Amino acid sequence: MANEKKLSFEEAMSQLEAKATAIKKEDITLEEAMTAYEEGVKLYEICNEILSQAEGKITVYKEA
Repeated sequence: MANEKKLSFEEAMSQLEAKATAIKKEDITLEEAMTAYEEGVKLYEICNEILSQAEGKITVYKEA
């Protein structure tokens, strides 16, 4: 995740799924697993923020 460009929900979710798959590998080292986990948490936060923003917009439109 060295690239700090703004990810779309789909990109973040895809990367999050890749991190989860990587963690499940039997030959992964503890260091690699911890790095993947930390990156996964950041990706989860990105996805959650995007969904929260979308929910806010939907609520505004629904109330209008």
